[in-house]
Amino acid sequence: MIIYGKQLFLHLLEKHKEKIIKIYLAKECEKPLFSKIAKLGVKIERPDTKKAQALARGGNHQGFLAEVEPFVFGNLNELKKENFIVILYGLSDVGNIGAIVRTAHALGASGVIVVAKSLAMEGIIRTSSGAAYEIPICMVEDGLSLLNELKQVGFSVYGTASSGKNLSGFKFKPKVALVMGSEGDGMPKKAYEKCDECVGIKMKNSWDSLNVSAAFAIICDRIVNG
Repeated sequence: MIIYGKQLFLHLLEKHKEKIIKIYLAKECEKPLFSKIAKLGVKIERPDTKKAQALARGGNHQGFLAEVEPFVFGNLNELKKENFIVILYGLSDVGNIGAIVRTAHALGASGVIVVAKSLAMEGIIRTSSGAAYEIPICMVEDGLSLLNELKQVGFSVYGTASSGKNLSGFKFKPKVALVMGSEGDGMPKKAYEKCDECVGIKMKNSWDSLNVSAAFAIICDRIVNG
């Protein structure tokens, strides 16, 4: 798996250097930084522009790329012991997933569960600015069974929709599973029906909805700090 971009590269170098297999430097860097990189003891290559662009699949690598260990997903059974988890039900945009993962970690959620058959983890790691390495992420295919399992271990499941109860002043129960639906269609009807309650953000100006990552940030803050 290839990661790229200076900020993400430096994050791994600082906190997860054991995950780095090989480094690709496509530009010169300051001597103190190069010395730190060299101390890792992994192979360093200096690819030309064409190869660096190919490794980054056309992305903005800023001259810093690395081959890293395959991503290791979190343990669902361990997450069931926590008090606040986030469920992304059918989201597909890696930018939105990455932004939500970053916010979830920053605001104190215990983990993120993505209902999907596959995930482009390279993109999610990049768009989360490395936060995907700091918070447990699980992937499950059967979302309905997941919701049943969470309710059985004491979670209150909260769905999200513009028609939901006004978030302002809403009181969440101690063990929260927050479900965010897909970018276009929202939550599937069957998943919606399994929720204990549904919350929404009431807007002062007429608009259909907020971006899912922006909506999540608002709701997440209310859960943690409300």
